[in-house]
Amino acid sequence: MATVLRENLSLLNDKITVRLSKEDYLPAFEQSIKKYAKTSNIPGFRKGMVPVGMVKKMYGPGVYADEVLRAVEKELTGYMEQEQLDIFAQPLPLDSDVRNLDMNSPADYSFGFEVGLKPVINIDFNNINVTRHTVEITDLMIDEEIDRLKTRNGKMTEPTAVETDENVLNLRFIESDASGTAIEGGISKDSSVLMKYFAEGFRHQLIGKQKEDNLIINLQTTFDEKERGWIKEDLGLDKGDATDDDRFFNMTITKVGLIDKPELNEEFFMLVYPEKNLNSEEDFRMAVKVDLQKQWDAQSRNQLHDQIYHDLIDHTPIGFPQNFLKRWIQNGNSEKPKTAEEAENEYPSFENSLKWSLISSHLLDQHQIKVEHSEIKDFAKQQIVGYMGSQGGEDAPWLESYVESMIKDKKFTENTYYQLQTTKLFQFLEDKVNVVAKEVSPDELTSMEHNHAH
Repeated sequence: MATVLRENLSLLNDKITVRLSKEDYLPAFEQSIKKYAKTSNIPGFRKGMVPVGMVKKMYGPGVYADEVLRAVEKELTGYMEQEQLDIFAQPLPLDSDVRNLDMNSPADYSFGFEVGLKPVINIDFNNINVTRHTVEITDLMIDEEIDRLKTRNGKMTEPTAVETDENVLNLRFIESDASGTAIEGGISKDSSVLMKYFAEGFRHQLIGKQKEDNLIINLQTTFDEKERGWIKEDLGLDKGDATDDDRFFNMTITKVGLIDKPELNEEFFMLVYPEKNLNSEEDFRMAVKVDLQKQWDAQSRNQLHDQIYHDLIDHTPIGFPQNFLKRWIQNGNSEKPKTAEEAENEYPSFENSLKWSLISSHLLDQHQIKVEHSEIKDFAKQQIVGYMGSQGGEDAPWLESYVESMIKDKKFTENTYYQLQTTKLFQFLEDKVNVVAKEVSPDELTSMEHNHAH
């Protein structure tokens, strides 16, 4: 009769040994051989009339091994279910008697497995303290947004020369030395730059310039720090590397543009907000303010969620069977085994991801946070309406069938479920943790996201 032994190797790391006697697998082996004899098609014999000895000789070793391993798996699975073991991945086989299997000499066998046990997780929401960084929408922000909307909805004209900070310049940057001689193998890039992105002290050099005029520029003196970072990225440089600031370029104007901005009237209000009946500049400014507030509130919420994530990761004590997990990275998670060094290098990021997976799964299960099929369907509908704009109203006759085809896509459904469930989880956590509000500037909030985003 089979027996199962369990011994502790280290923290959350156990060895399970399954011992089989001949009686645990031999009857099943003999039965399988008889079944093969009845169903095998072998030339020279009628089906069902093949001698058992011939079948045993032809198929016996493989069938024997299958039945022994099947008995081992049955005992191992039964034991883990009985003991309610919550383990990582799958058990890792240890050196065992598998190489000694011989159907001509049935014997008692012993098979060892190493398992990594999942830790118990305890989370106290009272110990999680985060800050909700809020942004107040000012008149200046509204003015800037309206100007951006006017620019986006304006018509591009082509004046003969640069005349104002509102000009848009199409430029060709060719890396050169200080005298303007092109550097062999240097950067060559076409770009479009607003006149106001140039440093204020440099702009006067562009006034009056026309198509095909060129200037020799130095990044350091031509752009202020913020805009210089954007330009460096556009040129394929590292915006954080100050050594690139002293590079020279031969800059040629390939086109001078100027956006003819629309008037601030009801026609423009309708163009920006076709679904709203806005009759005054005051109403329009309020609509812009509401939109801006939504954008910054969403950014604030993302940053708040990031804080919650890090607090949970950094302050939830979880032990891991590190040695087991490193061996599992080596042998259990890839078609091609990894080296011990590769597993060692991958482990820190693997453990971090694993930690969040355990924490989030624990919270989702404990608080019964689920996503209904109707929510996935509504999400798909919102996506389609968002893509189609005014053509994709929620009453469009074709919408329902299109939604049904989307949710039949397994990948889409799984990704949407995960996305909605994660959103629900963080909404739940927002109400459980300690949140303190603090007003910050737009630049401060943006820098928080850029410096630490997931």
